Amino acid sequence: MLKFTPLLLAILYALAMYHFSAWRTRRELDARSTELADPTLKTLTDRMAKALDLPRIRVNIYEIDPVNGLAAPDGRIFITRGFFRKYQQGEVTAEELASVIAHELGHVALGHSRRRMIDFSGQNAIRVALATVLGRFLPGIGVWLANMLTSMLAAHLSRSDEYEADAYASALLHKSGIGIAPQKSLFEKLEALTRSRAGAVPAWLMSHPKTADRIKAIEALENRWTPQDA
Repeated sequence: MLKFTPLLLAILYALAMYHFSAWRTRRELDARSTELADPTLKTLTDRMAKALDLPRIRVNIYEIDPVNGLAAPDGRIFITRGFFRKYQQGEVTAEELASVIAHELGHVALGHSRRRMIDFSGQNAIRVALATVLGRFLPGIGVWLANMLTSMLAAHLSRSDEYEADAYASALLHKSGIGIAPQKSLFEKLEALTRSRAGAVPAWLMSHPKTADRIKAIEALENRWTPQDA
């Protein structure tokens, strides 16, 4: 029985982390967000809502400075105040910000937000279990090795989700007539927009693939669609 103790503790830890993370995230977003009210952006979100056969798409402003978009586990969509400020200052167009909203809708539609929070909790549990086991056999480096392995797993899962959400957004922008060009142009701006911005953002929402690779994947989709529409 004792040999299974680390595994049982890891499972209990994962469950506790999941519920605590969900509660903490919901409380934070409730306390620091309001509904976005911008006529130009509403016109674009209405076009996307029509393409999805939805009555409307509600977008919220999350009152933090880092430039980011968020999809909460409960399905709500958020644009940070820092991102919205870039739009107000003319550094980001309405269509580019709409592409962010489309991307976050992809995370919700594909179940990424809820799954990634579960993954995050599970990864922490795995980290604890691995650190406990490896620490016995590899004193000094066991904990470091456990951290490295779980971080690699988290990065892989996050990159995969981002590519899928990009593809969803591309399809939605194409269907709603907004087009994919704003999505690509925003990617080209992201590095400058987010430079030196550390975030008060949940850790499971932070990792993204390289910009050039994301644009290349979107262009591959665009090339498949263009002959059909010509």
